[in-house]
Amino acid sequence: MKSVAEHLDECLTVAAPLPPFAVALSDAVGCVLAEDVRSLVDVPQADLAARDGYAVLAGDVEGASRDNPVALPVVEEIRADTIDPSRLVAGATVRISSGASLPADTEAVVPIESTDQGRAEVQVYRSVREGENVRQRAEDFAAGDVLLRAGVRIGSRQIAVLASAGHSTVMVHPSPRVVIMAIGDELQEPGMPAAVGKIYDANSHALASAVRDSGGEVFRVGAVTDDKRDLREMLEDQLVRADIIITTGGLSYGGGDTLKEVLSPLGTVRFDNVAMAPGRQLGVGRIEGDTTVFCLPGSPVAAMTAFEVFIRPALRHMAGYSNIHRRSIQASVEKSWESPEGEREFVRARVVGNPHDGYRVEPLGDPARPLLTALAQANCLAIVPEGQRVVQVGDTLECVVLNA
Repeated sequence: MKSVAEHLDECLTVAAPLPPFAVALSDAVGCVLAEDVRSLVDVPQADLAARDGYAVLAGDVEGASRDNPVALPVVEEIRADTIDPSRLVAGATVRISSGASLPADTEAVVPIESTDQGRAEVQVYRSVREGENVRQRAEDFAAGDVLLRAGVRIGSRQIAVLASAGHSTVMVHPSPRVVIMAIGDELQEPGMPAAVGKIYDANSHALASAVRDSGGEVFRVGAVTDDKRDLREMLEDQLVRADIIITTGGLSYGGGDTLKEVLSPLGTVRFDNVAMAPGRQLGVGRIEGDTTVFCLPGSPVAAMTAFEVFIRPALRHMAGYSNIHRRSIQASVEKSWESPEGEREFVRARVVGNPHDGYRVEPLGDPARPLLTALAQANCLAIVPEGQRVVQVGDTLECVVLNA
């Protein structure tokens, strides 16, 4: 029987990072940088006024107050679009807008609210320190500085710094395109009238949401028949748009293995019994050379557990993330249970606590029963090692945090 670690290694191997390419900033959101990005310019590109006000030499307004204002002639007015402002003359001032380039030799800016706002001559009501209300050239970053490292996921905050640095395109790993297929004649869409012999397709909806949360671009096919010809045609149709195909169900039908028979001539998908609970039989490989395939059980709890353990890290690896695993913490067990012998058990559980006082974990429902209600209420998967047959109160388990 294959170990969890061995199956994870195989999943990460087939899910090689996608080749990077350059995209416009508007298309980069949600993608992961494929290379370090350096600034093309200084930001700010010149010394700027941080406030609307008056550019001065600090010594010219020393001791100024409302009771003892300092009068200065206003020799120029500078706006944000003014090019090449003149040099500041001692004993005079320049009226300036926030964000405008400062005249040479300016030491500070008096805020406009600390003056009478004069245009030919201004009364200054307070002194300023050298550098006050001034943004120095390159105080944020300089041309050539590394702004973002490879592996960073791009969001609105990263777009701001990239655009400010002069970049219109960046090299990214594209988000994997993932097709979700639930296999089984018994499946029907939620919302349809309940029927004898039918069950609602929970897996394709849940897995589609999980893929989006992991950074993938998802295409949910929904329920697919067990008929071998129809299944093969559906799989082949998806190859044009899929970096990854995730199937759930279809591992046993009428005494045969429907999915295995269909996939066998299409590529190199391997099926193994993995020493884990819930779930056991899983498939991983490639078809038609380039498309990665992950095959999951039909049980919703088993399918979602296997996704968290194997496919989520593989998706993030393919998308270029440097950190592919969820955060895990050590927690003390508050309720005992028996664990399957020789299998790594992933238990739906709730963990509480904090780093100072420590964490505590308790299973939700019977760990041996794959209850969807327990999965929905869980905030972690508590991991019981293969060699531990009984989990006792006070034992320490690693818990993978699902809500982080």
